[in-house]
Amino acid sequence: MSRILVVRGGAIGDFILTLPALRLLREAFPAAHLEILGYQHIVALAQMSGYANATRSIEYAGLASFFSRDGELAPELMEYFGSFRQIVSYLFDPDEIFAANLKRSGVRNFIAGSPKITDQEHAARQLARPLERLALYLDDAAAVLTPPGTMEVGAGTLAIHPGSGSERKNWPIERFAEVAAAWLLPNEMRKLVLVGGEADGERLDRLRALLPNERIELAQNLPLTELAARLRNCGLFLGHDSGVSHLAAAIGTPAVLLFGPTEPDVWAPLNPRVRVLRASCLTMSGISVAAVVEALRDESAGWKPA
Repeated sequence: MSRILVVRGGAIGDFILTLPALRLLREAFPAAHLEILGYQHIVALAQMSGYANATRSIEYAGLASFFSRDGELAPELMEYFGSFRQIVSYLFDPDEIFAANLKRSGVRNFIAGSPKITDQEHAARQLARPLERLALYLDDAAAVLTPPGTMEVGAGTLAIHPGSGSERKNWPIERFAEVAAAWLLPNEMRKLVLVGGEADGERLDRLRALLPNERIELAQNLPLTELAARLRNCGLFLGHDSGVSHLAAAIGTPAVLLFGPTEPDVWAPLNPRVRVLRASCLTMSGISVAAVVEALRDESAGWKPA
């Protein structure tokens, strides 16, 4: 198979959960040109790790014509789509309009993977199911990313991402501050990296205000490839059910993840050294500071909080 296109929108976590399916394609067709059409700042992660030969932005005005029934299609996209031997799409296409327009463009081999995830099995396995039509079956469902550069792990550095994209999934900022203080207090060599994007600004500001400490680094609004490299050099990661948490797990950073209303059996990373704490009452306030400190201590050999 000479040219393969995977069409994948969605947020950071959605894309990282699709990486095992991409790895399956890459391993099955190592000589193929594998391209990804998606959000450029996210799909760059796949090219960084060798899953894709090229990427293209899904934020292209002409693509809208492919969701119009019997309309005039953008000629350059007809030529583009028609150049692929196999297309796998995870776009929402309930009326199969996109699929029909791909056929009009000369695409003969098309697989539609539903972007909707159910509670029946882990999301990564669900996203790989469509590839069974190519006789490809997923064994290892853990997502793996390999940032460039030298790996210099700072065992005394804890990265914290206090956001998640949903207030229902967020642990109270004051509790993050207590954990951070416990991390910094016993050892002057310990450091914190506070991680977040634009949507996390308010929570990061509140947390930073509670921690007037010079051993704190702010890693905000970094390109994902740079953030991946920064997280890889941290000894531990603390976060929620979020895309950044999936990123930290995929690059191999030991992580403690706090879950509430979402189902860990479906959404938690499957990587080694990932510890999930779930609130018994499904509200984030049900997770205690003591439980988080204990989990971080277990994942960090030698840390004895005061």
